[in-house]
Amino acid sequence: MSVMIKVKDLVKTYNIYEKPIDRLKENLFKSKKSYHREFVALNGLTFDVQKGDAIGILGKNGSGKSTLLKMITGVLTPTSGELTINGKIAAILELGAGFNMEYSGIENIYLNGTMMGYTREEMDAKIDAIVKFADIGDFINQPVKIYSSGMFARLAFAVAINVDPDILIVDEALAVGDTRFQIKCIEKMKNLKTNGTTILFVSHATEQIKRFCNKAIWLMDGRIKTQGESGEIADLYEDFMKYGERDNTTDVRLKDKAVEDEVPSNGEFRAPVNDDTLASIAKVELSKEKLRSFEDIEVEVTYDIYREEIDGFLLGVAIYTPGREYIFGPNTSLEKVKMPNTFGRHKVIYRIPKMPLLGGTYTIDVGIFTDESIINLDYKEAICEFKVANKYISEGKFYISHEWNVIE
Repeated sequence: MSVMIKVKDLVKTYNIYEKPIDRLKENLFKSKKSYHREFVALNGLTFDVQKGDAIGILGKNGSGKSTLLKMITGVLTPTSGELTINGKIAAILELGAGFNMEYSGIENIYLNGTMMGYTREEMDAKIDAIVKFADIGDFINQPVKIYSSGMFARLAFAVAINVDPDILIVDEALAVGDTRFQIKCIEKMKNLKTNGTTILFVSHATEQIKRFCNKAIWLMDGRIKTQGESGEIADLYEDFMKYGERDNTTDVRLKDKAVEDEVPSNGEFRAPVNDDTLASIAKVELSKEKLRSFEDIEVEVTYDIYREEIDGFLLGVAIYTPGREYIFGPNTSLEKVKMPNTFGRHKVIYRIPKMPLLGGTYTIDVGIFTDESIINLDYKEAICEFKVANKYISEGKFYISHEWNVIE
């Protein structure tokens, strides 16, 4: 596959001035005081876009999405780094961008064609398809300054996707169209993708990214947070927007009052000084912190017992969302599993062979109890966490086995 867009160590910085006069002062007195502060909009981006890729660009407002697209289209120049474009670009960055407000829709079609490098004769051959796609009636002959935002979107889309571009860039333009128009645009974009057009697609609607794009790039504070298969990246982004940044450490050596008071006993096993402590959780480890639905995951729990024997001893492992929505929580008593309950260190593995959860971040609680969970010996809340991220397979929290029967 040929590389259509190559980005390497791309940086874009702006000089921010507190007052307009400060810019003049700095230009007049170059060797004197600096009157600006630097704002880094993009900071060292590196990625390649292959021919035929549909790349979703995700990120909060201010993350650098529009700045990146404007540099790819040549509206902005990089401060440093390399940017190589192979092919003709059609872009919809802002409603009305590239339009002359005094010109009619027809005149703006020819104007945009000229800006993209087409001759008038070449645009003559495309004009009927563009007008038909825009479907704004006689407004096509009226000055665009009287257009609604929806009309702008229709005309801009009609021009961009009917001129056979090598690269199509769409920045949130679908958000202003009605549902029928959005469907028409997506269908046309699918046809372009099938025919080899490379597409960069910015949308806050992650379901559109999942369903239309094959890859995605997540920008955060001007850097690439992560990139990869669109469904997986969209899952991670959605989860971040719900819960924010989290500590993903899963190999946790637990510390609490009981552990701090321990004295050496038998190797790594440490008996507590406090006689009231009957048992404690020593360590919890996950076999993996990132997985896909239907993969296996193991929770290895190491616990210490400080009595010769504890009757009714049981272990529970529960799954929650970071917002403390309870997902699932079996324990060894309910499932008739005999647990080691004598003095010393013990290790148990809780395994889910086919994880049914769909995309998201989930936390693990671990607890040890006696008497059917009535008495709590030790409990660790959200002691570790894992993320599930997939190609787009379904929506919701669980994948439930099901079947479809078409009657007629």
